[in-house]
Amino acid sequence: MGNLTYKDSGVNIDQANLFVNEIGPLIKSTHSSRVLGGLGSFGGLFDLKGMDYKHPVLVSSTDGVGTKLKLAFSLERHHTVGIDLVAMNVNDILACGAKPLFFLDYLAVAKLEVNQAAKVIEGIVQGCQMSECALIGGETAELPGFYQPGEYELAGFCVGIVDREKILDGTKVKDGQVIIGLESSGLHSNGFSLARKICFDVKGLNPSDCPAELEGTSIGQELLTPTSIYVKPVLQILKQYPISAIAHITGGGFYDNIERVLPTSFAAMIDSAAWSRKQIFHLLQEWGNVDEKEMFRTFNMGIGMVMIADKSDANQIIDTLEKDHNLAASKIGFITKRHEKLISVEVI
Repeated sequence: MGNLTYKDSGVNIDQANLFVNEIGPLIKSTHSSRVLGGLGSFGGLFDLKGMDYKHPVLVSSTDGVGTKLKLAFSLERHHTVGIDLVAMNVNDILACGAKPLFFLDYLAVAKLEVNQAAKVIEGIVQGCQMSECALIGGETAELPGFYQPGEYELAGFCVGIVDREKILDGTKVKDGQVIIGLESSGLHSNGFSLARKICFDVKGLNPSDCPAELEGTSIGQELLTPTSIYVKPVLQILKQYPISAIAHITGGGFYDNIERVLPTSFAAMIDSAAWSRKQIFHLLQEWGNVDEKEMFRTFNMGIGMVMIADKSDANQIIDTLEKDHNLAASKIGFITKRHEKLISVEVI
């Protein structure tokens, strides 16, 4: 028996180095002059000097894509989950009023498949470009025996910046303010354990099946629609209008996420008929016989982000989003004083 090597155990360092060289130009396409150093450093460097903030505060977030990855594996479509990864993180710090600065990713695989991993990174790069956020580092880990062949885990880490006086924490929410809903692209990256159970266990579909209701789109393609990235439109709105709070509608749906930005003395009243739901939400509810409240606790129901603003500004905000960013938005509710018989978020 010859001398054992790391490669014999399933980890190919040479392959990993080739992968890093291949994705180098992609990663550099997200960089500005504020990114210092090159690829391969032990840490990513970002220069904050001269940024136009009176009292800068850094805001951080970490998140993943969850079981949506299972669909990427089955359809061998890996680009869109990279976009999802960035979206889930940048949208979270955006809810604090922060501008994303830089992003790092963690990709763990059983065995590095360069083409597959490159597609994931291409999606991450696209998401960073859409967010004007620099991809300054990451980790690709080969963990033989830990994951099934062809599968991987994906996580992201984002840091942004906001002036302390402009942090959105819900303290400015007032009675009578309007709740503006920003259209989602679909399920985004939450509720997939239930969606997969409904589609593939209860309904008995395969990811490549094309239900008549989706007019030629496979159920897998529909569910893999990448998460909307709201950075550019929302940052513009924050510059032009006083916004009291923002909620990213992720895991926990309307009930858990809107509550996170409400003072205890106020409640949010949501009119569920104020916008048109995408067909996929109707199908999931019908196929799974899911209760309306459970739908709003699990899925975004076609609204990926909400902003709370003064009634006098609502129409202008909606017009700006639609005209400047082609982003559909609508008034979906209002803020009211809370009493003992009223829960923090009511969907009616």
